[in-house]
Amino acid sequence: MKEAINGDDTAFLQLIQLYKIDLYKTALSFLRSEEEALEAIQEVTYRAYKSIRTVRDASYFKTWLIRIMINYCNDQLKKKKRVVFSEEILSLQGKSENHNEMELKDAMLGLDERSREIITLKYFQDMKIKDIALTLQCPEGTVKTWLNKALKALRDKLEGNGGDQHV
Repeated sequence: MKEAINGDDTAFLQLIQLYKIDLYKTALSFLRSEEEALEAIQEVTYRAYKSIRTVRDASYFKTWLIRIMINYCNDQLKKKKRVVFSEEILSLQGKSENHNEMELKDAMLGLDERSREIITLKYFQDMKIKDIALTLQCPEGTVKTWLNKALKALRDKLEGNGGDQHV
């Protein structure tokens, strides 16, 4: 990390290589398109390269990088004036397509942007509360509150659809 901050391009590319799957999964969960996710990785790599000297603590490089990706994806979604959730992300998790998963996807689409974001980070990216707080630049208590509200909203949507899944 220190080498990358000091301008070593090879070290920077090794860091990107290390986190490219996380970047891809995040982009795909927001943008819903493999092509757009790959473009997002390119743009975020460029943005990270330009601003790597702003990283204060090397141990938070991954959360810093994911935050750049989330900001980029949110900007892209605002430009398109649509809110989507990736159907492909569930297949990346090794799940088969069935009725319950379709209901879950529909319910996720019905959530507000912050709720989708926090559920995606926690359950699809397997991030810890501490890392989510760093990524979203807010206190851990706030993340817990948002996550509880998001899960309640998701439960309400699933129960409203007649589903008896448990989140």
